[in-house]
Amino acid sequence: MTLAERIQSGDVRALARAISKVENGSPDIEDLLRELRGRAGRAHVVGVTGPPGSGKSTLSDGLIERWRAAGQTVGVIAVDPSSPFTGGALLGDRVRMQRHATDRGVFIRSMAARGHLGGLAAATREAIRLIDASGRDRCLLETVGVGQSELEVMQTADTTVVITTPAGGDGVQVIKAGILEIADIFVVNKADMTGADKVAKDLRRLVHETKTGSGWEPPVVLTVASTGEGVDELVAAIDRHRARIEENGELQRRREERFRAEVEAIVAGRAVTAARQALRDATLPVQADGDLSRLDPYAVADSILREGMARDNGHPAAE
Repeated sequence: MTLAERIQSGDVRALARAISKVENGSPDIEDLLRELRGRAGRAHVVGVTGPPGSGKSTLSDGLIERWRAAGQTVGVIAVDPSSPFTGGALLGDRVRMQRHATDRGVFIRSMAARGHLGGLAAATREAIRLIDASGRDRCLLETVGVGQSELEVMQTADTTVVITTPAGGDGVQVIKAGILEIADIFVVNKADMTGADKVAKDLRRLVHETKTGSGWEPPVVLTVASTGEGVDELVAAIDRHRARIEENGELQRRREERFRAEVEAIVAGRAVTAARQALRDATLPVQADGDLSRLDPYAVADSILREGMARDNGHPAAE
């Protein structure tokens, strides 16, 4: 069997090997993804994000437990900071979800953010496609809570869950970060702490005031992930959102946007590679007196790009 066939049959080792190829930028990954293209689009992709210490992994663990009890298979991508030694991801999330390690219905993979400004590994989108092609019913994406990672989740997930807590002003911070625009569901975790009801009330008010016209008003669910309280309500909210976006066409629109973003990223990456190659091949102008102040960097850049494009097309560059 080919690697693609093994992935489609649910072979966990084949899936892990393919994701490693994606992470490492293996040259044959494009052919593999092309071979699997028709298999994608079935899994419901749920993004979970929030500040560090908000209980994302504990809550994710609770979601996995409920989905498995319902007979659904799950693939998890836990995005961790890069290791400075190996470039790989830390295994903290695997430790937190260790009780699922022997369950063949659960695939868990930590991936390195590797300095990506969005807080997501550059390969996450492709990894989701691989998990989807393996036949999983759900794909759970858990991000690190740094800066722009929430925007990456919005582009990648069908349903985005934003977690906050009453502690340390996190609830207010989420509001300041403008995450109202990307959240499909809000969770106030650690709801047994003082201030949880106020955070939930403030979120509900803001959500109501900033309706998007999509017909979906993000609910605010209170949970205590450590005890499982409220997790069933969260599962129900996720299912309601999925049903709504399937019904009104929003799911298709989001997936079209995701595809457009994927194409844009590929084009941008290849353009950068081509530009760097053109720069390596170019001869930069030199002033006899070494004075660079008279050189126009924009004109030099335009000249290099013209030469590079002309070389690719087999024509001499125009003066």
